[in-house]
Amino acid sequence: MAVSAPPQKTSVWKNPFRQISGMSWPWRITLGYLTIMLLLPVSALLLKASTEKPIDFWRIATSPVALATYDVTFITALIAALLNGVFGVLIAWVLVRYEFPFKRLIDAAIDLPFALPTSVAGLTLATVYSENGWIGSLLAPLGIKVAFTRLGVGVAMVFISLPFVVRTLQPVLQEMEPEIEEAAWSLGASKFQTFWRVVLPPLMPAILTGVALGFARAVGEYGSIVIVAANIPFKDLIASVLIIQRLEQYDYSGATVIGTVLLIISLLVLIVINLLQAWGRRYEL
Repeated sequence: MAVSAPPQKTSVWKNPFRQISGMSWPWRITLGYLTIMLLLPVSALLLKASTEKPIDFWRIATSPVALATYDVTFITALIAALLNGVFGVLIAWVLVRYEFPFKRLIDAAIDLPFALPTSVAGLTLATVYSENGWIGSLLAPLGIKVAFTRLGVGVAMVFISLPFVVRTLQPVLQEMEPEIEEAAWSLGASKFQTFWRVVLPPLMPAILTGVALGFARAVGEYGSIVIVAANIPFKDLIASVLIIQRLEQYDYSGATVIGTVLLIISLLVLIVINLLQAWGRRYEL
């Protein structure tokens, strides 16, 4: 009696290159676009900066003016991001959980920093917060000067980075069911305990992501800050303006060195954002 051969096992392994070849045109278009718009400019920046000797690179990157601009840029951006992290939660909560007149108008106004040209934003902030402005005139008798100071830089960073926190939190708040809070109240939890132990933990990944995005946006801001600040070294000069000043002095190598430092820090921030998003997905699962 003939013995039938055992059934052959089909391989479940899939060749990734075969999948790529199956979508050759979308893959080629995507790779070409990313190469032209992203990889080539970044590579040109790194190659230009690499023309400096390591000792010269370190000398330019750690010069007193550069270190002062890093302090103004990153510390002020961090404070602005944390401030938006607090008030962004409050604004997103009010927009999602409450009904009030002109709600849609206020909700749409949150996106105004996205649509408003940064130069116009800087001109508006400088006008409002100057010593003769609507708000600046009220703060001047108290000895508080906003426009053309480091405080003005912080105000500009808060203005342009606020939407990132609010828009990141709103979808998460909309998916949260109010019944969970009511259940906590029925079990005897206070409003503070409910917020701290029930509401806040699911919001933390979105809050951290929004704060990180706002921080990255504030670090790269130029148009509004160059108008609202005095741009004086060791006072309120930021790194982006320092790069423009180096270019105006035909110091292209120095500008690329400062730009490379900002690029490295931005990449680190991007890695942190990706880790926070991955942590948020694990938390939701």
